[in-house]
Amino acid sequence: MTGDVSAMEASLLAVAETGIDIRHALFERFLAAFPERRPAFLNLDAASRRMTDETLQAMLGLAQDEGWVWPQIAELVVTHRNYGTLGAEEYEAFIDMAVDALADAAGAAWSPGCDAAWRDQATALKAMIHRALAEWQAAIPTGAGASAI
Repeated sequence: MTGDVSAMEASLLAVAETGIDIRHALFERFLAAFPERRPAFLNLDAASRRMTDETLQAMLGLAQDEGWVWPQIAELVVTHRNYGTLGAEEYEAFIDMAVDALADAAGAAWSPGCDAAWRDQATALKAMIHRALAEWQAAIPTGAGASAI
């Protein structure tokens, strides 16, 4: 477990106390940056809840050295192939936007230590996604037929 956990948990509590649901700002930013992705969200309400929660949980899980994070991320990366080719830059932007939305919602409770904790885990999550993208590409090259899966 890293020292990041207490700072990360404190920021989540601070945001909870504000009553701000960060998914709205997060998805507004994401869809502004990647408008071509909007049609992929058949139920934006459900997807925004799930994707926001999964992203924050993965970063907190990494800070806690949780063993479930890698298999979860590897599975998410391969299942996201159902929505077309997603480059690492989209994943990276979403993660950064999630941290930014969390920071905005936390307001004065967001300290330099808190920012460093979330950004460190964001970097670790991005590296994990790069690994998953590479491993899945090697196992099931983009464009391979359904029979390859």
